[in-house]
Amino acid sequence: MPSPSQLPLYLVDDDRAVLDALRFMLESSELALDCFDDGARFLAEVDLNLPACLILDCRMPGLSGPELQQRLKEAQSPIAILFLTGHGDVPLAVESLKQGAIDFLQKPVKLAPLLGAIDRAWQVTRGAATRLAHRRAYRRLPPREHQLLQLIAQGHKNQQIASTLCISVRTVEVCRASLMKRLEVESMAELMLLYADVTSTPD
Repeated sequence: MPSPSQLPLYLVDDDRAVLDALRFMLESSELALDCFDDGARFLAEVDLNLPACLILDCRMPGLSGPELQQRLKEAQSPIAILFLTGHGDVPLAVESLKQGAIDFLQKPVKLAPLLGAIDRAWQVTRGAATRLAHRRAYRRLPPREHQLLQLIAQGHKNQQIASTLCISVRTVEVCRASLMKRLEVESMAELMLLYADVTSTPD
């Protein structure tokens, strides 16, 4: 996973003055910003499976900010959203927080709170991308390794697992090693944390 300073940073706003002002503000802080003047183009051009921070205007013609947020949610995207709002949009922004947005910032945006919000969003998106990768890897496990993982999580030892699955202890050991490699974990503690996450978090 890239470090926070390398994660993509996007802005979607139909107001050219806002796009230019925020681009200048963030580039002066050595942060690269990719700008889009409508949500549809953002959806068409950005890889929604990768971690990123999206600064998003609430009200835009065509696809609104909340509608774009819903599209990302439906796509199970790990992208973290910061909303830009006018004074009259605060109730809308509060609702967006309930739907998973990280924060909302009122226009005109000040640099310090914006940078703080971006930092929080990057932390959230990295975690979301990791959980998404875990869930996808879990769904791709062969049936035998699904069974094995469930038995391990229930506290069964290799001998018990071998008896339950009617296989040798050596086969259990090989399957366990394959399971941990597929899920990219190095210890039983990591494996159990991953299992708890993928079985408790809805897709």
